[in-house]
Amino acid sequence: MEFPTAKVANRMWFLCTLSSFLGFILLYSTFSRGHWPGLAFASLGSLEATIGMESPMDSSAPVPSQSKMEARARKSYNLDLPSPSSSPIPTSADKRSPAESNTESSPQSLWAEMVQSSQSTTAFSPQPSVVEETSPTSNDKLLSSQVSAAHVVSTESRIELAPQTSAQDLATSEANLETSSRSTERTSSSWDGKLIEGKCNIFDGRWVYDPKAYPLYQDNRCPFLGGQVGCQKNGRPDSAYEHWRWEPNGCEIPRFNGTYVLERLRGKRVAIIGDSLNRNQWESLACLLYSSVRPSRAFIKARSSGFKVFRAVDYHCSVEFYWSPFLVELKEREDRSKVLRLDKLPGSAKLWQGADVMVFNTGHWWTHHGNMQTWNYYEQRGALVEDIDSDKAFEMGLRTWARWVDRHVDPTKTTVFFRSISPEHKTENLHWCYNQTHPITNETYVQWFPRSMIATVEKTLTEMTTPVRYLNITRLSEYRRDAHTAVYTTRRGKLLTPEQRKRPRTYADCSHWCLPGLPDTWNVLLLASIIGNPSTVL
Repeated sequence: MEFPTAKVANRMWFLCTLSSFLGFILLYSTFSRGHWPGLAFASLGSLEATIGMESPMDSSAPVPSQSKMEARARKSYNLDLPSPSSSPIPTSADKRSPAESNTESSPQSLWAEMVQSSQSTTAFSPQPSVVEETSPTSNDKLLSSQVSAAHVVSTESRIELAPQTSAQDLATSEANLETSSRSTERTSSSWDGKLIEGKCNIFDGRWVYDPKAYPLYQDNRCPFLGGQVGCQKNGRPDSAYEHWRWEPNGCEIPRFNGTYVLERLRGKRVAIIGDSLNRNQWESLACLLYSSVRPSRAFIKARSSGFKVFRAVDYHCSVEFYWSPFLVELKEREDRSKVLRLDKLPGSAKLWQGADVMVFNTGHWWTHHGNMQTWNYYEQRGALVEDIDSDKAFEMGLRTWARWVDRHVDPTKTTVFFRSISPEHKTENLHWCYNQTHPITNETYVQWFPRSMIATVEKTLTEMTTPVRYLNITRLSEYRRDAHTAVYTTRRGKLLTPEQRKRPRTYADCSHWCLPGLPDTWNVLLLASIIGNPSTVL
C-alpha cells in the first residue's frame, strides 16, 4: 500500500518532466525559425539607424549604412562651430576645451538634426517685443556678373519623366551623370574667395520647384517685414515664386532648421553691412530666425531703414543691419554738397567691430550718374576732386575697406563674407521682371555691369590678408526674374496705386526681391557656409 505523499511526488515529477519536454520542443522550434529576441533587437536598431539617417533631399535614394554615414558626417561637415560663449567665432583651426567638447552634440546627432526634412512653425501672436519701422527710401540700381551656368527644373516633371524614359535615354542620362560627377570631383570650388580643392561649389546648380518645402516661413508671421518687399501683403496674386528651392550640383544642403541655426549662433553677433539689397537679406534672415522663436522672446529695433537689429533673447544672438552702400563714408558738408571720402570708412564702422560674422556688399551705387548720383565730390587725402574715373574711384574705395578689415578684424574670431552682385531684370536685360511667374530657362540674360568692377572685387578679396568668403549668388539669382517685387511694392513709403501699377515701365521695381523668396536662399547658402561645407554626393 502506497502512501499518499508518494503519489503526490510521482505526479509532480511527471508534470515537471512533461513541462520540460514541451519547453524543449518550443525552444527548438523558435531556434529553427531564427526568432531569437537578440536578433530582433539588432534588427530594430538597424531600422532606427536607417530612419535617422534618411536624406530629405531624395527619400527614394538608397541609405548608406550607419558606419558609412557616420564617416561621411565626420569627413564632409565641419560641425565644430564654436560652442556658446561671449567671445567671437573661432576658426575651424581653434581647439575647444574639454568642457565645451563634452557639451557638444556628437557628429552623428548633429547630422541627423541637420537633415530633418521639415521644421514645424508654432503659431504665435503677430507682434514681437519691439517693432519700430520706417519705410525704405533707397532705389538701388543693381549689377550682374557671369558665373557658372545653372538650370531650372520642376520636381513634378522630373518625377513624371522616369516611367517614360527609354532604355537608350536612360543609358545616356547615366553616362551624363557619371561625366558630371567626374567633372565635380576634378573641379575646385571658389566658394570662400579662394580655390579649395575637393569642396563642392554650392553656387552651381539648378532651381527645383518644391511647394512642400518652400517657403520656409509665412510673411504674415513676420510682422516687421518691410512694406517694400512683402509682395503677398501688397496684393501680388500669384505665389509660385515662393516655392523654388536651390539644388547645388553634387551637393546636399539640408533643409533650413531654425532651431538648429539658433543653437549654433548662440551668443553670437551677425552684422550685415551694405545697401538695400543687404537690407533685403537682413529682413530674410530675421524672418527665418523669428519663425523659430516665441514672439515675446524676440526683440526688434528698427529706428530707420539704415539701422535694424533682430535679437533672439533666449539664444543671446543678434542679426544687425548697417546702411553703408559705398562701404566708405559719404559726408554732407555745410553747403549741402556731399563728399565721397575714398580713404575713410563711415562712423558706424566702430559698431561693426566684434561681430562674429560680417556680410558686406557694395558696387551698384558706384555706377549711378546724373540725378541718381548721390555725391558731388570725391575726397582723397584731404583733397576734393570733382571727377575721377569710376573704376579707379571704386578700386580706391574698396581697397580702403579691405585695409580696414585687415587691420580691425581678427580672422580667428570673425568670419567675413562679401556678397556678389544681385542682378536686376529690366527691359535691357531681355528678361523684364514685370508680370513674370516663372524663372528663366535659357541663357539669353544680358550682363550689363562693368566687368572691370567685378574683376576689382575678386582681385581685392584674393589679395587681402584676412580670409574673405565670396558669397557668389549672382548667377543663381539671374534666373529668378519672377522673384522681384515689380509693381507689388511701395514708393516713398506708400503702396503703389492701381493707376501706378498700370505704368510698370515707370514704377515696376526689378531690383529688390519679394519675401519670402530669393534672399531666403542666399541665407540658406550663407548659413551652410558658416556651419560647414555640404557633403559631396559620391
